[in-house]
Amino acid sequence: MTDSPTPPPLARLLPRLFRGGQAYVGVEAALGGLSGEQATTRPEHLPHSVAELLAHVNWWLGWMLEVIETGAPVPYPAHAADTWPAVTPDDWEPLKAAFYQLLARTDSHAARPDLASPVNHQETIGELLADFALHTAHHFGQIITVRQALGSWPPPGGGDTW
Repeated sequence: MTDSPTPPPLARLLPRLFRGGQAYVGVEAALGGLSGEQATTRPEHLPHSVAELLAHVNWWLGWMLEVIETGAPVPYPAHAADTWPAVTPDDWEPLKAAFYQLLARTDSHAARPDLASPVNHQETIGELLADFALHTAHHFGQIITVRQALGSWPPPGGGDTW
């Protein structure tokens, strides 16, 4: 019987960085229990709704996966506004489903043996994954703030509220 090799620490850490659940509230909890109407409501004095933030995260995860999966440099968008798709209440459930599909695709890259290989604009695969894990966590912090402003926090499954 042979022992299977232990994945490198980065490969074990990356999926947790994208999903949270240890150092910060997990993505499922952060998105849970919202209707399409709630998810698309922009609180006063805040620039984005929960759904707009998630659509932005999805846009960038899709971009990152295109870079990693094609192995070719992909240009950055001309304007930041291009990465903020419009959303409606009817988009909420498909938007969440797309997010979870993107996460599943991301997981398959976390344990790649070539994380140190360059892939885009002199970034390595591992750097790109880590950068987008932090980007996702950043915007999920904003999602929690929006939910708090809407009075929809904590979610039904609970949150860090002790």
